[in-house]
Amino acid sequence: MNRSGSPRTQPDWRWEKRAASAGFRCIAGVDEVGRGCLAGPVVAAAVVLDQDADFQGLRDSKMLTPKARERWAHRLQQEVRAWSVGKADAGEVDRLNVLEATRLAMQRAVRALSERPDLLLVDAIELPSLDLPQGSLVRGDERVMSIAAASVIAKVHRDHFMSGMDASFPRYGFLRNKGYGTLEHRRAVRRWGPCELHRRSFCGVLPA
Repeated sequence: MNRSGSPRTQPDWRWEKRAASAGFRCIAGVDEVGRGCLAGPVVAAAVVLDQDADFQGLRDSKMLTPKARERWAHRLQQEVRAWSVGKADAGEVDRLNVLEATRLAMQRAVRALSERPDLLLVDAIELPSLDLPQGSLVRGDERVMSIAAASVIAKVHRDHFMSGMDASFPRYGFLRNKGYGTLEHRRAVRRWGPCELHRRSFCGVLPA
């Protein structure tokens, strides 16, 4: 807690250092974005950091401005030991449910890493299908440096994807809303119906 009594929002290295002292040598932070969207994929990132790096000022992606996220994503992709992204598309969200699609995106991200991790630090979710030691940490993106890094890379990757889809589906305002359920977006779905990026299992996409 800080002096005001609110939760800390500055991630630190304590979890990675604790794991390293226990003998783990390739520790990956894992996080996702897009679970609550009406359209687009769930995107996850897995990141392995060097613990002697100076990432002072890195935060959970939700705590950063869009410009700051872009700067951090570029820097992280240049400086970390390994990073990767995985996604589950709207059809997989509908078929599996959003929690299982999130797990699938995370699994794909972990399996795409150029280094095989020996420990996963995951934001609030367990990945039982991966035969790896792991810790599920509530608000991990606020507390753990490698999870915060993953949150930024996943958010920027997904935002770029949805912005790129705006030209193909201009009616829905994806450049502005990135698939989230804004009033503009919901009105467009009611007027035009869903496109192939929409999650038809989500309330507000198809009529009740």
